[in-house]
Amino acid sequence: MTVLEPRHRMGLRHLSRMTDDRGILEHAEFEHPRFEHGYCTDDNARLLVVAARDNAENPDSALLARIAARFLIDSQRRDGSVHNRMSFERMWIDAPSTDDCWGRALWGFGTAVTRSSDAELRTSCYDAFGIGALTRSDSLRSMCFAMLGAAEIIKMDSSHEGAQALLADGVAMFAFHPNGHGDWLWPEHRLTYANALIPEAMLAVGESLNHGGLVARGTRLLHWLIREESLGDHLSVTPVGGRGPGDIKPGFDQQPIEVAAIADAAARASAVTGDDYWEEVIDLAVNWFLGNNDVGLVMMDTETGGGYDGLRPTGVNLNQGAESTLAMISTMQHRSSMWLV
Repeated sequence: MTVLEPRHRMGLRHLSRMTDDRGILEHAEFEHPRFEHGYCTDDNARLLVVAARDNAENPDSALLARIAARFLIDSQRRDGSVHNRMSFERMWIDAPSTDDCWGRALWGFGTAVTRSSDAELRTSCYDAFGIGALTRSDSLRSMCFAMLGAAEIIKMDSSHEGAQALLADGVAMFAFHPNGHGDWLWPEHRLTYANALIPEAMLAVGESLNHGGLVARGTRLLHWLIREESLGDHLSVTPVGGRGPGDIKPGFDQQPIEVAAIADAAARASAVTGDDYWEEVIDLAVNWFLGNNDVGLVMMDTETGGGYDGLRPTGVNLNQGAESTLAMISTMQHRSSMWLV
């Protein structure tokens, strides 16, 4: 079991420090925002997910959710694609695409529709999801993020044509990416990033469409992944360079996003299957941040409320950027629904 500090010990301090009226800034040097690096849609989508989970009881979270949603809506083009990068001068500096930023935006919109207590925000995110669902991505992970958003929309509107079509396309995409064989069950040659997202999306789509085969496949694949990303009594997640068959553990650098993806997938598996094992996996994810990891070091700053950017073989990357902080808070939310207050 985990032992968490009371929620008021951390709260929203670092998220608020990293966020201005335009959005959450991408990078930090220690706890200080690096304004020169600007903003990205990826992180503002993560912010919307985290803030929407909490804002029914927290006005500060509600404000962050509105800021993040406005950023995502502004990033969106008429064809559903999105920009990802904005300079601090508030100019888009990339071409719109359907890369991960597109999928994460749809995930954020869907989460806000089901979890936010702000009726105006829910309506604007519902409309934005409909625009985003007009297009598709060739990327498996981008589509998986979009499927998570579609699964949320279906909870509120089972007849939503865009969400239904995305889920159906998800079934086809998973069929195009069959599981591996023997000891390497993964549907790709290597583990790369946000790996647990893939079985989580299988579970979400399977539950939404009453597709028992897809639920079973996602459950089996997630079991395999947890074994692959564990070492002894703790998580030993895929490093930044990826992990393939026969690679030696542990690998470095390790990033908090991998652990957050495991926590999200385990929470989904617990809700879908009712198996208590997945609650133990959530504990593994929480405890990784609390120091039960390959180096034995805490991966968050309880003074600032930030999450550290990476775990190295010789220590911790002490920078507290948006992605790592949101990954830490997202993980902790699965063990304390009041974490952000």
